[in-house]
Amino acid sequence: MAELLRIYHDPPNPKAINQVVRLLKNGGIVIFPSDTVYAMGCATSDKKAVDRMSTIDGRKKANASMSFICRDLSQISALTKPLDQPVFKILKRTFPGPYTFILPGGSDLPSSFKKRKEVGVRIPNNEIVRAILEGLGEPMVARSIKDEDLILEYTTDPELIHEHWRHQVDLVIDGGIGGNTPSTVVDLTVDPPELIRQGLGSLDLI
Repeated sequence: MAELLRIYHDPPNPKAINQVVRLLKNGGIVIFPSDTVYAMGCATSDKKAVDRMSTIDGRKKANASMSFICRDLSQISALTKPLDQPVFKILKRTFPGPYTFILPGGSDLPSSFKKRKEVGVRIPNNEIVRAILEGLGEPMVARSIKDEDLILEYTTDPELIHEHWRHQVDLVIDGGIGGNTPSTVVDLTVDPPELIRQGLGSLDLI
């Protein structure tokens, strides 16, 4: 059964962060807070963990619904085709922040995503996530934790999240009450950029 691990934001406890990093490096799946909603993630390079996460709630493999959670723009650049100047400026203005951008997939994508022509990327403005990514040394593959209640849509209480997911993941981070508005999703593979989902991020910066 997954542990519920309390981590405070300012600053995140290094011992707790190291525990999360070790688990991810050993193929674990973690539920973590972000600057939007709670999400489930694993190390990008671990194909078994990615495949397990894709089917963890009984759904068929759905890599298309996953995004890459990155520490900085250099990690994003390693996953995508070379970024042109207008796109780079948008990323620079908005990250870290509550946005997911669709970009052309590069030639060095991890094995689980080799056939992907497009990838979703995020740099959340959340100290816990950024500390984990710093220790991990690579992006995480992630997807939002959806609630079975379509009215609520996203569970915000980490204790309730733990209760629901404790037999399917390896660790749930309690980073406090989460949000219930997801990231704003924008497709930057087209010109002008196309809004896919209006979420927490303002379009004024794009």
